[in-house]
Amino acid sequence: MAMDRLLAEVSRLHFPRPPATPAQITAFEVRVGWNLDPDLRAFYLHCDGCTLFETLPDAKYRVLPLDEIQRARRALRASEEEADGAASQYTLVDMQDTNYVVMDVAQAVNGRYPLFDAWHETYPQVERIASSFEDFLEKALRSGNRAFWLSDNPP
Repeated sequence: MAMDRLLAEVSRLHFPRPPATPAQITAFEVRVGWNLDPDLRAFYLHCDGCTLFETLPDAKYRVLPLDEIQRARRALRASEEEADGAASQYTLVDMQDTNYVVMDVAQAVNGRYPLFDAWHETYPQVERIASSFEDFLEKALRSGNRAFWLSDNPP
């Protein structure tokens, strides 16, 4: 399974946090009102967030721990108004400088949530960058620590 290979790479070459417990995952799902998709569940049972390539404060890719995931409009606009972003969009990866990769839990395809670039200056306008977390993680790990969706030669 590709996700197993990616998670092993995260553990071997990057900076994972300790795994989330099943009880933490259940508490998260109750708090947000939706369930993790299979990719995200596998990831959080493996590690409750991580940084890729570098540690904080220098990390560009920081996959958020469960307790830091929130509605994107709250993170990017400090708002709960529909005009400031869809209620179904949640932060997943902090790209620093208030830029995030967000998932939209209302747009699941084949049971997986697509991911979008949420640039703070243009949010709530978003650009789809990955069909699933597995797809995102694969591209991120091959990015050489660059925002792969902004590259002229994406992985």
